[in-house]
Amino acid sequence: MGSILCEHCAAACCRYIALPIDKPVKPRDYGDICWYLMHKDISVFVEEGDWYIQFQTTCKNLGPDNRCMIYEQRPEICREYEPGSCDYAGGGYGYDQLFTHPTQVEDYYEKKTGKKLRAVDRNGSPRRARVLKSS
Repeated sequence: MGSILCEHCAAACCRYIALPIDKPVKPRDYGDICWYLMHKDISVFVEEGDWYIQFQTTCKNLGPDNRCMIYEQRPEICREYEPGSCDYAGGGYGYDQLFTHPTQVEDYYEKKTGKKLRAVDRNGSPRRARVLKSS
C-alpha cells in the first residue's frame, strides 16, 4: 500500500448517509424502525447509545477512481471528515447494534423487555407494532 491512503480508498464514506433518529421507547417506535428496514438499502444502527438510520446511496460527485470530483468545493461536512476516522483505515465499524432486517429489531425488543413485538405479519407484510401478551 502506498503512502497516500486515498490512492487505495474504496470511498466507503461516500456510499452512505447516516442520520440520527430518536431512541425508540414505545412498541410503536420499534415498529417504525421495522418499517424502515422493510425498504431496500436501509439499515439502523446504534453507536455509543445514539440511534441512526443509514441509507446506502453513493454520492453523485464520486468519480470512477473513487475520488471526489468537487474536492475543492466539497461541502463542510466532507471537509470536517478526519483521515483518522476513515472507514477504510478502521477495518470495520464500532456499532453497538446493527439492524438490517425487521426480525432483528423484534428479537432485540424481546430481549430488552421480555415481551414479543409483532411488527410484521406471517406473510412479511408490515403492520402496526404491538406487544403480544405471553400465553
